[in-house]
Amino acid sequence: MKKIVQLSALLFFFTSLSFSQINDKEKEYTSMREALINPEKVYRLNLSNQDISLSSEQWSQFVNLEYLSLKNDHLNEIPLAITQIKSLKTIDLSGNDFSKLPDAFSNLVNLEEIYLNDEKKMNLPKTLSILSKLPKLKTLHLENDNLSKLPSEILLFKNLENLYLNQNNFKKIPEIQTLDHLKYLDLRDNKIKPELQDMKNLNFGFKINF
Repeated sequence: MKKIVQLSALLFFFTSLSFSQINDKEKEYTSMREALINPEKVYRLNLSNQDISLSSEQWSQFVNLEYLSLKNDHLNEIPLAITQIKSLKTIDLSGNDFSKLPDAFSNLVNLEEIYLNDEKKMNLPKTLSILSKLPKLKTLHLENDNLSKLPSEILLFKNLENLYLNQNNFKKIPEIQTLDHLKYLDLRDNKIKPELQDMKNLNFGFKINF
């Protein structure tokens, strides 16, 4: 009987721990002050539309951070300390003022998705060259970036599956057929003529959305 009670207590403990971790992962923090109370429990941090200024020591405390949004924070450069958060899977850097990502951005070996929308000052060739070194990057957002073509650096990507180019100035479908892993290309709200849009029925090896 005693063993059954001990086993039940142990099972309850691990079940409670599991639910606690799930709740931690689902909670999105929007205040840095709140997030720094228990930074190891922060998995999602949304600091969009804020004035961000944090020390390297503060960023390094987020050892389990998987999602980070710095959208519309008007950053002239990306804080270098962010590149040490190895747990990051998704980052939104849309609507900022930087020209390129830091070279150390390639340290984010678990990053799967990045948003670089509304970036009119970005040096795209240099940025893509850095991003192409990320082994797990599968989804790239380059929406509303005033693009009419893609630099050749896009062909350096080895595992890219989803590419979002909507709300740009493309007049034809970019030549990216050599991206072997690409599954989806979004070209909505561009300047592609209707007769060229009919080409989506051709076998590009990936789905195109106009």
